[in-house]
Amino acid sequence: MKGVPVHGRGLELGELPGVPPSGAAQHRSNHTPSSAAPTPQSPLTHCRSTESHTHSSATAAPAHWPPRRWAEPGRWGRGREGWPLYPADLSALGETGPAAGGGGGSCSKMAAQRRSLLQSEQQPSWTDDLPSCHLSGVGSAPNRSYSADGKGTEGHPLEDNWLKFRSENNCYLYGVFNGYDGNRVTNFVGQRLSAELLLGQLHADHSDTDVHRVLLQAFDVVERSFLESIDDALAEKASLQSQLPEGVPHHQLPPQYQKIVERLKVVEQEISGGAMAIVAVVLNNKLYIANVGTNRALLCKSTVDGLQVTQLNVDHTTENEDELFRFSQLGLDAGKIKQVGTIRGQESTRRIGDYKVKYGYTDIELLSAAKSKPIIAEPEIHGGHSLEGVTGFLVLMSEGLYKALEAAHGPGQANQEIAAMIATEFAKQTSLDAVAQAVVDRVKRIHCDTFASGGERSKFCPRHEDMTLLVRNFGYPLGEMSQPTLTPTQGGRVYPVSVPYSSSQSTSKTSVTLSLVMPSQGQMVNGAHSSSTLDEATPTLTNQSPTVTLQSTNTHTQSSSSSSDGGLFRSRPTHSLQPDEDGRVEPYVDFAEFYRLWNMDHGEQGALTVS
Repeated sequence: MKGVPVHGRGLELGELPGVPPSGAAQHRSNHTPSSAAPTPQSPLTHCRSTESHTHSSATAAPAHWPPRRWAEPGRWGRGREGWPLYPADLSALGETGPAAGGGGGSCSKMAAQRRSLLQSEQQPSWTDDLPSCHLSGVGSAPNRSYSADGKGTEGHPLEDNWLKFRSENNCYLYGVFNGYDGNRVTNFVGQRLSAELLLGQLHADHSDTDVHRVLLQAFDVVERSFLESIDDALAEKASLQSQLPEGVPHHQLPPQYQKIVERLKVVEQEISGGAMAIVAVVLNNKLYIANVGTNRALLCKSTVDGLQVTQLNVDHTTENEDELFRFSQLGLDAGKIKQVGTIRGQESTRRIGDYKVKYGYTDIELLSAAKSKPIIAEPEIHGGHSLEGVTGFLVLMSEGLYKALEAAHGPGQANQEIAAMIATEFAKQTSLDAVAQAVVDRVKRIHCDTFASGGERSKFCPRHEDMTLLVRNFGYPLGEMSQPTLTPTQGGRVYPVSVPYSSSQSTSKTSVTLSLVMPSQGQMVNGAHSSSTLDEATPTLTNQSPTVTLQSTNTHTQSSSSSSDGGLFRSRPTHSLQPDEDGRVEPYVDFAEFYRLWNMDHGEQGALTVS
């Protein structure tokens, strides 16, 4: 069975990303070679070709897998995404390997090959044939920058990526990847990580320790494979740099060097960029989370007290005390790193890819004193968290989603706000994709409206990054709206209904209580409140205690009143109602009980009456 072609040679069975042929994965696994590769009957092996090339009939891999990294110049090279090219492939391409990179002709060939590869990467992937998980849904939105007149434009192509797959042994894999400086890394991670985790590496008899080991190894393989995949670009970069006069700034070079400078910029772009990754594995009714960077995982569980929301990972940022301590152990000035806040434009202290930071850190002032690589791709792994008897949902979200909400509402409470939005959409929507997309659209609208308002927080909202939200359901009711539902951003009075949460500023598992927002205290105009807007009345936390009730920004007291909804709904008439002389019809819902409770709480000054 043929797979994705690699420079004219189709991948054979067992040569999927991250699964070396002929059982070469044994050095990463305790399984036998046959268990590392899929069987012909497995649906995971149905990989389609994306090009109509004539493929070689060779099925056996050379005995020297994994290939030696530039060990024998001229003997082998690197193909698509770090997979090997063997001598037959190189001769067919007319390439002599990296050793020939000193001449412009060889560099041109290498550049032409990479352009062809980059074009092929836009075509369908082998992962398109993996069974998708229908217990999950995804929503996304591209980045947006706003001009003074409120018009929005995309600053760059979408750099986020995600995956949601299941395997035959009831192993589920989910991931959200947040890229920067291009989408090559996120696309690579999505494909290779799937192969490293879904092709026999995880088994039902695995312990928590086994799962942790497999996840660590998978991330390590993905990181090394990506860096190897840009070897030819690095060789071309070295060749181009050797042709330029030393010590002369590029803008001062004579005209005959401009083409080399322009090509060097293109190559620099090819090797730049990285990704943050949050990955979830469900195996044996347990949940495992592996995180590199600043994306987040939330587990939302329905309890007798409401919806408990817990962040399962910690953010790897320059604010993370553990990460700062790690830097100090490497000989770096942790205080200065925290003060600066970013490292080459990113807050994350762990990343996949980003060659310049990984191997050029000695040229970065903040990192130059490090004893070893300070920016790493090693994941922090949590779990397994038992899912026995759990009713709720899992949330994986990219940094862009919660950062956009924090920009509009202030930092600290994005997790529970997003969880409340998701719970609300569960009642309104009939598919998980619709749930996730509705929440993303809501956050995008809040961010845009905050910028357009010209208010205090508008200065924080000139742009937002790509946003991705993945929701995995664990038996939470979908599309079962049995009573009127008010979203957490409908403004006004807050009455407690839910939801605990783990603060992103602490590694401890704390919780707060979310609340359902009721109509605000304002003059009633044709049944609408004129004193607040959706965004102005969005609830925010009034303190940072472990357990606290959300309140609207335009109220100061909290009511604990509650009532049964047994008398709220009148029987729907069997005939069409005719409007009265004022053009109104009799309501289907009796608000008398609501008005009674409202007036009890607010007294005469804020009393409402039935018109």
